[in-house]
Amino acid sequence: MAMARASSGLQYPERFFAAGSYAGFDGDANSTFKALTSKFSKESAALLYGLYQQATIGPCNIPEPNSWKVVEHTKWKSWSGLGNMSTTEAMRLFVKILEEEDPSWYSRASNFVAEPVVDVQMNHNSKAEPVVENGNSFPETKTISAENGSLIETQDKDVVLEGRLDSVAVYDQWIPPPISGQRPKARYEHGAAVVQDKMYIYGGNHNGRYLNDIQVLDLRSWTWSKIEAKAGAESLESPSPVTFSPCAGHSLIPWENKLLSIAGHTKDPSESIQAKAFDLQSCTWSTLRTYGKAPVSRGGQSVTLFGTSLVIFGGEDAKRTLLNDLHILDLETMTWDEIDAVGVPPSPRSDHAAAVHAERYLLIFGGGSHATCFNDLHVLDLQAMEWSRPTQQGDIPTPRAGHAGVTVGENWFIVGGGDNKSGASETVVLNMSTLVWSVVTTVQGRVPVASEGLSLVVSSYNGEDILVSFGGYNGRYNSEVNVLKPSHKSTLQSKMIETPVPDTTNATRDVESEFDAGQEGKIREIVMDNVESEPVKSKGELVATLKAEKEELESLLGKEKMHSVQLKQELSEAENRNNEVYKELQSVRGQLAAEQSRCFKLEVDVAELRQKLQTMETLQKELELLQRQKAASEQAALNAKQKQGSGGVWGWLAGSPSDQKADEA
Repeated sequence: MAMARASSGLQYPERFFAAGSYAGFDGDANSTFKALTSKFSKESAALLYGLYQQATIGPCNIPEPNSWKVVEHTKWKSWSGLGNMSTTEAMRLFVKILEEEDPSWYSRASNFVAEPVVDVQMNHNSKAEPVVENGNSFPETKTISAENGSLIETQDKDVVLEGRLDSVAVYDQWIPPPISGQRPKARYEHGAAVVQDKMYIYGGNHNGRYLNDIQVLDLRSWTWSKIEAKAGAESLESPSPVTFSPCAGHSLIPWENKLLSIAGHTKDPSESIQAKAFDLQSCTWSTLRTYGKAPVSRGGQSVTLFGTSLVIFGGEDAKRTLLNDLHILDLETMTWDEIDAVGVPPSPRSDHAAAVHAERYLLIFGGGSHATCFNDLHVLDLQAMEWSRPTQQGDIPTPRAGHAGVTVGENWFIVGGGDNKSGASETVVLNMSTLVWSVVTTVQGRVPVASEGLSLVVSSYNGEDILVSFGGYNGRYNSEVNVLKPSHKSTLQSKMIETPVPDTTNATRDVESEFDAGQEGKIREIVMDNVESEPVKSKGELVATLKAEKEELESLLGKEKMHSVQLKQELSEAENRNNEVYKELQSVRGQLAAEQSRCFKLEVDVAELRQKLQTMETLQKELELLQRQKAASEQAALNAKQKQGSGGVWGWLAGSPSDQKADEA
C-alpha cells in the first residue's frame, strides 16, 4: 500500500458554498438575483436561484406571488418546480450548471479558497466511507481540480493529483483536459481523425444544420485552432475542384498525408457516395475520381480501413431507407467493388460501430433501425467473405446506436450511444480474441460521453494510449473534450513482455484463421508460439542483409511504379478510344434521328393516300348506284311503251285505238 500527497479540491458542501459565493449569493435575495442575471441568461439565473434556495432552505413553501410581479413569480416558479428534491442533489446540480455556464469558475474561485491536502491511499481494495456533514451523507471521493473547473472523481485508482493532464495517472476514468483556444461549435455526427498528435474535426450537425468547418486540437498543448480550407487545383484525381457543401454522418479516414471524407448526409444529396480528400499540407479539398459502380449515397455507415482498402457497410440513404450492403474501395486503384458475402448479414441499420481484428475479421456491433436499437455482434471473414454471428460473453452492452469505437491492440472500446430514451452511461471494452465484454467505467447524469453521435479517437500521451472523445448530443449539443487512459493492455503485448525469450528462439505470432466448429463461432485467441530460428547474426551481417532487402524492396517499388504508369497510359488510351466510340455513337444517333424523321413523313403520305383511296371507293359505290337507278328507269320506260303498242283482245273488240285515230284523221 502506498501513500500520495495531493490536493483534493473542495468537498461538498464546501464546494457548493464556494460556487454560491462565486455566483453572487450574499444573503440579499434581490441583489443576488440581479447579480445572477448580469452573469447568466435569465433561464440559467432562475434555475440557479431555485437550486440554491432548495439546497439551503428546502422545498418551497411560500405562496405564489402575483403574476404581474414578473421577477418574483419567476423565482418562485423556479424554486417550487424542484418539488421535494434532496439537499444533496440540489447542491450537486447547482455546481454542475455553474460549470456548464462558466467552466473556469473553480480556477478563479480557488485563488481565494484554501484547499485541504489529503492523503490518497493507493489500495485497490479500499472502500469509500460516507462523510456526514450537517445531517447529510456524502460519499467520500478523491477529486482532481482541472483548469476548467471540472471535477475528476476517483475511487480505488493510482493517482497523482496535480491538476494537469501530464501529471495525472488516473486510469479508466473520463477527465476533461485543460483546453485553450477558441472552442468549436457544438455538434454531433461529425468526423474525427488523428494525424501526428493532432485531432481533426470535420463537419457535423448543429441544431439541424450541417457544418463544413475543419477544427484541429493539438493533443500536446490541448489547443484548438481552425483551418481555412480552400479548393485545390485540377488534377487527375480531382478534375473539378469545388467548395464542398456541409455534411454530417460521414466518415473521416487518415490516409497518407490526407484525410478522406467518405459519404455523409448533405442538403442536396448526390446519387452515389462521394469520396473527398483534404490535403494536410496545402489545406485544399479535392474530389477523388473513382471507378466501378459506386454505392448509393448514404450517411451513418461504417467505413473501416483494411490494409489499402476501405470497407463500407450499412447506413441510411437520402430516402431514409436503411441499408446492409457491403462495398470495398481499393485506395490504390480507386475502384469500387460490391461484395456479395455468404452467410446471414446483419439486418439493415445505421449509426453502428465497426472494427478490424487481426487484419482479417470485420466486427459490426449495435446500430439502430427506425424502430429499435441493437446490441448484436456480427463478424465478417474478409478472406472467405462469410458472415457469422458469434456468441458474446461477459457484460454484454445494452442496445445502442450512435456510439463510437476505437481499437487498442486486441481491445475494442465502445463509448456513448443511446436507445432514443437515454444515453449509454457505461464505457465498455470487447476483447476481440475471446469475445468477452467488460465495463471500463460508468458515468452519472447527462454528460457528453453518454451522448449519441460523438467521436472517439486513440492517441498517445507521455508514452501511454489515451482515448479522446468530442461532441455528441444528449438533449443538448456538446463541444467538450474528454480523455480516458485505459488500463486494459493487449494480452498479446503482455505475453511478449512477460515471457523471456532465449537467444536461440524467436517469438512469432500464430493467428488462428478458422472459426470453432461448434455453435459458439468465436474467433480463436491469438497466441504466441516459440519456434527455433537461426543463430543471431553479427551487426555487420545484419546491416548487409537489411541493405540487400532494402535494395530489393526499392527494385520492387520501381517495378510497381512503372506498372502503375503503364496502367495509367492504358487507361488514358482506353478513355481516348471510349471518346472516339462515343463520337461515332453520336453520329449514328444523328443519322438514326434523320431516318426516323423521313419515316415519319412517309407515314404521313401513306395516311393521306389511304384517305384518298377510301374517298374513291365511296365515289365508285355512288356511281354504281346511279347506274343501277338509270338502268331501272330505262327498263320501266321501255315496258310502258310496249304496253301502249299492244291493246290485246279487248282492244280488237272495242276497236283498236289506231283505227280510231285513222278515222279521226
